[in-house]
Amino acid sequence: MNALPQGDVRLIEHEVAQRLLVSKELARLAYVALDGTPRVLPVMFHWNGSEVVIASFHEARKIPALQKRPDVAITIDTSSHPPEILLIRGKAELTLVDGVAEEFKLANYRYGGPEFGAGRIAEVDHPGTKMWRIAVRPAWVGVLDFRTRFSGGRTADDFAGRGQGNAA
Repeated sequence: MNALPQGDVRLIEHEVAQRLLVSKELARLAYVALDGTPRVLPVMFHWNGSEVVIASFHEARKIPALQKRPDVAITIDTSSHPPEILLIRGKAELTLVDGVAEEFKLANYRYGGPEFGAGRIAEVDHPGTKMWRIAVRPAWVGVLDFRTRFSGGRTADDFAGRGQGNAA
């Protein structure tokens, strides 16, 4: 796994990627807004084994932007040292759902536990509720753990020498 280059979609099977995909870390969804400027939003997500799925309310401002420009980037990372980082690029596929999206339910239970999840779902599950299911199938995957996989494709020795004029 560590020999795979950044961008290889098989990196989604890397132990760091798998750990982050089932973690309680928020994902950060990057996209281009309708005014052409970049946006990054922290979001809860659900990994279904092939897609990162984000549920969003019907009126969300990001929806028209994603419909116009579906190319997105997603980052899931830890704040510990050394950090573990999963980078994903792909196209957002949007599906309008009547009611509460199943992935919204699953994410809320995973992030907050049974009591929080049930409460959050009860808050939004009303007649007429509509949600968008935003599914991103990874087309490019990167993993950084700063033990075996480093930024810029560097080796451990290159990374250790950064700032000393010997690493590009």
